[in-house]
Amino acid sequence: MKKRVIVSACILGEYCRYDGKTKEIHSVKEALKEYDIIPFCPEAPLFGTPRERINVLEINGEKRIVTDETNKDVTELLKEEINTFIQLHPKVERIILKSKSPSCGYGTTPLLNEKKETIKLGSGIAAELMNKYYKDVKIEDELNFMKHNPNDLN
Repeated sequence: MKKRVIVSACILGEYCRYDGKTKEIHSVKEALKEYDIIPFCPEAPLFGTPRERINVLEINGEKRIVTDETNKDVTELLKEEINTFIQLHPKVERIILKSKSPSCGYGTTPLLNEKKETIKLGSGIAAELMNKYYKDVKIEDELNFMKHNPNDLN
């Protein structure tokens, strides 16, 4: 049985980003060809593509996911979508997420204050929930993956 890996769907070439585009990285797909790849995007099923951009706001020490223009708090919707995905895929060997994403960024996501000014970098909502659930699974973004797998990226 193949090892299983969760990968941000935009890295796999799915047109699921807020702007209707993809961030496909052929070398990541090629390096993972021996894995059973599970595409992941919690935003597209909920909000469609293209859609309003979302941000991670830190308000009174709590992270909230808020739409950019309409200022709608979508934190609970995203948590529910992500937790459902995790329950459907309880056992995986690896996770590769899209850097800087408000959902998937792993230590690279801009955290904003209420004025939507960047105050620091942190993790997106999916990265945080996956980090809690998949305690023994290596989680990285595509930049670290490519940096640590140079032999796989011909």
